[in-house]
Amino acid sequence: MTDLQLWLSAMEMGCFFGMLALAYHLIYVGAGFFNFAIGPYAMMGGLCTSWLVITYDLGVWPAAAIGVAATIALAAATELGVVRPVQKRGGGELPALVAVAAVLFAIQQFAGYLFGYPTLPGQSLASFAPVPVGDITVQPSSLLLIVVAVLTFVATAAWIRFSRTGRLLRAVGDSNQAAALLGLPVNRIRLIAFVVAGFVAALAGLLFAPKAGVNSLSGLHWSLSGFLAVVVGGTGSVWAPLLGGMLLGLVEVFLPYYFGGQSHVYGMLLIALLFFAFKPQGLFVRKVRA
Repeated sequence: MTDLQLWLSAMEMGCFFGMLALAYHLIYVGAGFFNFAIGPYAMMGGLCTSWLVITYDLGVWPAAAIGVAATIALAAATELGVVRPVQKRGGGELPALVAVAAVLFAIQQFAGYLFGYPTLPGQSLASFAPVPVGDITVQPSSLLLIVVAVLTFVATAAWIRFSRTGRLLRAVGDSNQAAALLGLPVNRIRLIAFVVAGFVAALAGLLFAPKAGVNSLSGLHWSLSGFLAVVVGGTGSVWAPLLGGMLLGLVEVFLPYYFGGQSHVYGMLLIALLFFAFKPQGLFVRKVRA
């Protein structure tokens, strides 16, 4: 494997982790807590698409549309049917965290029952020829993942900065109570945060699945990876999740190449411990406007 291939693989992993972290970030900004069901959302997007293509011989684009739509519906149901009722009963954010952790495992069990437990090959949305770059050839699925990830971050940054809904998202995230007192549509904005996060997560799972396949147990691992990318990058910028994802992508690819075995697992654990101990707010700190 050449150095260029290593960097390409690290960029792919970084983009995937970054998109998962962006989904975490959107819900954190809009609802004030971390939704650990992000990984299962991504798993559902990729797994549902592959299952429809393999089982029913459906075209990849219609299957992808159904997979993404199902994931968005799942994210909306999490907010409307789980998080909102739990938080209405009081108790702060801890009950919501416990509830979404339960949702994580519920989605995995449901996916195993519905789609089975074997790993399914991911379905690539791209059909163009591989692109030669120097001594390597970039596969269409890899190029699509990187390009879509960058475009997703650009679109999200513009949406949050310039649109009315994006500004409301930041206002609600600064203080749910203050936003409610000002008459802002808190519940609607929180739902939008969940829906957009579900879309981003589904897109991430769908685009990454061709690289490593997807099964009903992928969700937990992906949730942990996305959360760690948020921990590293922080919540102070829309671009922070991408930076955190890229740093983890480097660890994921280069440590096994140079040290072999499961060295990347220990590297991830070390990073988590260092950030939790010395910089729990991440590299970019979110500033709350008074």
